[in-house]
Amino acid sequence: MMKTTGIGIVWCGAVVVAVALVVGAAWAAEPGSPQGTVGPAAAPAIAASAEAPTTQPVGSVRQVDLVICLDTSNSMDGLIDSAKQKLWAVVNEIATAKPVPKLRVALYQYGNDGLNSENGWVERVCELTDDLDTVYGKLFALKTNGGTEYVARVVRAATEELKWSEDPATVRILFVAGNEPATQDPAHKLQDICKAAATKGIVVNTIFCGGADEGRQTGWSDAAAWADGTYAAIDQDRGTVVVATPYDKKLVELGAELNKTYVGYGQRGREGKANQAAQDDNASSLGAPAAAERASAKSTKLYDNDAWDLVDAEAAGKVKVEEMKDEDLPEEMREMTPEQRKEHVEQLAAQRAELQKQIQGLSQQRDAHVKAEMEKQGLDEGQAFDQALREAVRQQLNAPQAPQPEKAPEGK
Repeated sequence: MMKTTGIGIVWCGAVVVAVALVVGAAWAAEPGSPQGTVGPAAAPAIAASAEAPTTQPVGSVRQVDLVICLDTSNSMDGLIDSAKQKLWAVVNEIATAKPVPKLRVALYQYGNDGLNSENGWVERVCELTDDLDTVYGKLFALKTNGGTEYVARVVRAATEELKWSEDPATVRILFVAGNEPATQDPAHKLQDICKAAATKGIVVNTIFCGGADEGRQTGWSDAAAWADGTYAAIDQDRGTVVVATPYDKKLVELGAELNKTYVGYGQRGREGKANQAAQDDNASSLGAPAAAERASAKSTKLYDNDAWDLVDAEAAGKVKVEEMKDEDLPEEMREMTPEQRKEHVEQLAAQRAELQKQIQGLSQQRDAHVKAEMEKQGLDEGQAFDQALREAVRQQLNAPQAPQPEKAPEGK
């Protein structure tokens, strides 16, 4: 599904970046707007209810629960390829927000004959998690297979099955993409499903992989409007531009050095380290630009592995390394004294911070090079839908948050 059209330029067919769509839609687009039209700056598009207010205290950290529902029928190879290619670039975009939000992502697939027909050919691939490596690994494992595509069924499953954050200030976003009529589910009425999601404070954003008018005529635009979301259509003959740069190789090398600062602990330690390396390999298999963007993402606060990495866990206050049992530590640390263990983790944290600083500096130079190369070759990335949404993400995630009204004293 990919072809080279020039030095370092790759076009991905049927391009859509899943995370870009949902996050961009939630913060920057008008509800129900055609073709992802970006609207004026606004608060997060959460349904107005007592359970999901749209304001937060100034400077507070947003909790974002983001669910991606992908059609994995035969015709959607380009959709999956695009999500793989651009996931880390979008993570980098989100990480520019001040303050950086706390992000959890879940993944569903539907419309695939290899799935259970009793569930309406819907499968929860990944629960809501802040482990981005797990999400990426699950995304990379998706395989397309012809099937029956029930949009209402997958939206219903994600709305009801997942353990969405109960924090009232959480931004809850669901994204669904496909290319068949959205209203064809014989068992569930799409309007009812979308409105039920909206009452729970879940924004449903839709993308139709085909002509905009066809998507409007087949329920995709209505589905977004019913759940306070955004509708968009993708021209499958266009794609996302990916530019190779002289900085990519060094960024990948620094990303590999960064891995050496991770110390697995407990039962998940070995698995976490192995998965980190596996996702490096997956990104590299797509080419140097994707691998470089992953390295950049690993230097951000969104790439947090405190569930298995001792350095992140110590920083988060989840563990005190000097008090841990020997069996919970890697072998190379078991013979150390408690003081030596603490010093070792502190040294790794310092090394990581320095590497992250280097990566961020190179990433800025890389971004400037990409922009210059685009202008030089006359490439209009605005024709790629993901870029328009990433622009909206950049603007809206860095916008000041609305202040939270002070509570009146009790008894008044």
